[in-house]
Amino acid sequence: MRVMLKATLDTDKGNDAIQGGKMPQIMQEALEKLKPEAAYYGPCGGRRTCFMVFDMQESAQLPPLLEPFFNDLNADVEVFPIMNGDDLQKGLSQLA
Repeated sequence: MRVMLKATLDTDKGNDAIQGGKMPQIMQEALEKLKPEAAYYGPCGGRRTCFMVFDMQESAQLPPLLEPFFNDLNADVEVFPIMNGDDLQKGLSQLA
């Protein structure tokens, strides 16, 4: 299932990770684990935020994928199912 992860980083932990030079490593490790089809970074609600779209086979994947965001960055994390245009058309065709 295609899902989107939204991780909003704690400002103090983010500052520490940047100043300590660990932010690139943390993000690289997240990318290697998630293997996202897309990843975007920017401010949201005044805080550093990343959005990543990835394929999740089962919910048991969540703990190892999300713990670095919680442990290293004290992030607020949301994960929710999403669709691309083809997925939406397929789903809508099943309504008739």
